[in-house]
Amino acid sequence: MIFYSDDHLLIQYKNKTHLDYLYSPDIKNTVVQMLPFKILLGVNKKLSTPVYQQIANKLIGLIQEGIIRPGSLLPSSREMAAVLTLHRKTIVAAYQELSAQDWITPIARKGIMVSENLPQIKPRSFKANTKTQAYGMNAGFPFIQTNTPLAFANAAGSHRLIIDDGFPDARQVPVGLLLKEYNKLYQQSPMRRRQVFGNQAGALSLRLAINKFLSGTRGIHSTENNVIVTRGAQMALYMAARMIIHPGSVVVVAEPNYNTANLLFQQCGARLAKVPADENGIDVDAIERLCKKKKPDLLYIIPHHHHPTTVTLSSQRRMKLLELIRQYNLPVIEDDYDYDFHYNSSPILPLASADHNGNVIYIGSLTKSMSSAVKLGYMIAPVNFIAEALKLRRLIDIRGDSLIEEAMAVLFNNGEMQKHLKKSLKLYHQRRDMFCSLLKNEMGDIVLFDKPAGGMAVWAKFNKKNPLPLVSSKASAMGLYMSDGSFYDSGNVHYNALRIGFASLNEKEMHEIVQILKKVTRMGAK
Repeated sequence: MIFYSDDHLLIQYKNKTHLDYLYSPDIKNTVVQMLPFKILLGVNKKLSTPVYQQIANKLIGLIQEGIIRPGSLLPSSREMAAVLTLHRKTIVAAYQELSAQDWITPIARKGIMVSENLPQIKPRSFKANTKTQAYGMNAGFPFIQTNTPLAFANAAGSHRLIIDDGFPDARQVPVGLLLKEYNKLYQQSPMRRRQVFGNQAGALSLRLAINKFLSGTRGIHSTENNVIVTRGAQMALYMAARMIIHPGSVVVVAEPNYNTANLLFQQCGARLAKVPADENGIDVDAIERLCKKKKPDLLYIIPHHHHPTTVTLSSQRRMKLLELIRQYNLPVIEDDYDYDFHYNSSPILPLASADHNGNVIYIGSLTKSMSSAVKLGYMIAPVNFIAEALKLRRLIDIRGDSLIEEAMAVLFNNGEMQKHLKKSLKLYHQRRDMFCSLLKNEMGDIVLFDKPAGGMAVWAKFNKKNPLPLVSSKASAMGLYMSDGSFYDSGNVHYNALRIGFASLNEKEMHEIVQILKKVTRMGAK
């Protein structure tokens, strides 16, 4: 019996059903990448069972357990002997034993393949025994579970249309320009090194570009030492919350509020003090009453296009809130996730642009300006806060993608980002007007909403005759995915409302979605 042996590198890869090995004649004297046979096939020379038989028996066990799959190639006898530090003749004897029992088959010019049909009472195609799988549905130990509802849990799949929460249109993103700059940078060896040794605060070029952009558009004046670039605004929010909140902290939030932020604060051990929000934003007088009683540990606010209601804090309330922040040294997280998209008039400047005595942590998103696929956000804060945030960041994500950050900086510096934002602002403005007109004309008696002054979504409240769980179920059957509204509920308060993102929809998609909604709501609760 002849067993094939080769000195070339064996490279392991996965295909649809099994492991296989390829020969690469171009690479010599490289460590073989394979299963840890040294551990899996450990032998005991003190046993009465011959060593070759021990190896054969253990290989059979690995095949039966599904660790070694039918159709995969075993290492050559020479390679296996080297791994196990045994004489090659011992491995040859073990392979001959396996071959005699039809567990393996020698393949000319390839090697030793595990039989496709295993030697059971009846030859059959291999199916892993679920009882021996290492990973099943449930862990074998208790762990902390977070009751976090997902806004888009089932959006993927067979749905032809999707109502999102208010995302940019990925079809409009200058991804080609971004990838072009990325590729240019990748060819430069100093840039490749930054992938390993890059600054944990983010690429200096992007931090400088963000400072310049915020100064020109929001009146926020900071230095590169006040900025940390994150993988999206949510990561920045998480870090800021973890640094400020301790068990028992009181965090003031609007009602309703961005539910993911509420869940984060509660996960940190905070108690939420919910303050009403109306068409002028969060009730600042209610915040003052709380401060007079006992200063809260944190205020979380979305002053522009509040999530989920889309309202904007009025200038009068902004001025009073700034007075409270200075008077009580009130820590604030200002989440300004889509400031760049205002349609009716010039926006009110963020709280962070005013004199706040270093009490406002400003969080923004480049993802909302580009696409959900480009995960970039930032935090602006005092230097000592950023220094501590970097320590926390190391525990979560050692550093970001330096090349993407550098490429994004190029788009800011050559004006392409500003050009894209200007183009997007005009397009989303048109889409807002079109969608709101369509929704009012076709479903004005079913859906209550105010045309948002900015942002990418409409806060739509459905009438009681059309509970959203029923509406979403019927819409799903017609190929439209939408939230059932539960993500936006607050405790026992059920708004029967959802955010309908319009920015990502073209005219045809808008008409299709409204017609489906119109049809399923006209059915009522039948």
